[in-house]
Amino acid sequence: MCSKKVREAKALMLVHQYELFKMKDDESIEQMCSRFQTLVYGLQVVKKTYVASDHVSKILRSLPARWRPKVTAIEEAKDLNTLSVEDLVSSLKVHEISLNEHEPAKKRKSIALPSKGKSSKALKLLNLKKNHLMEILMKILLRRWLCSPTSLSIWQGRIGSF
Repeated sequence: MCSKKVREAKALMLVHQYELFKMKDDESIEQMCSRFQTLVYGLQVVKKTYVASDHVSKILRSLPARWRPKVTAIEEAKDLNTLSVEDLVSSLKVHEISLNEHEPAKKRKSIALPSKGKSSKALKLLNLKKNHLMEILMKILLRRWLCSPTSLSIWQGRIGSF
């Protein structure tokens, strides 16, 4: 009886996850589909199954707003009741390649100001000063760590074990 309650609780949790399933912003189609397949497999284990058209609709609804034009095109061009999950995923992967080709071009658009000799010398000087400060800081931290009572006992224990 206890295992039945546990199975029901797991089933409810998985159904809830299925209902709330969304593609993450930093996720690829491949990653999203992998998470989705894991979720579907978990549902099958607890004997909660959906038909393929449910999965197709769920995947389409889970896509972020930048995918809306592709979702609309698929919904208008395909019969979602007969479209397989594999065909949908294949179509989404092809579109993802196209999306990724256009996005880096947007990120590359930046303004570079001309550099004058003085500013590059100033940057080199700042980097040298930063590196020097880091060395000093590391020496101070190392001295404090080595001189602390706990580190001394650690070192004494190691020296004694040689």
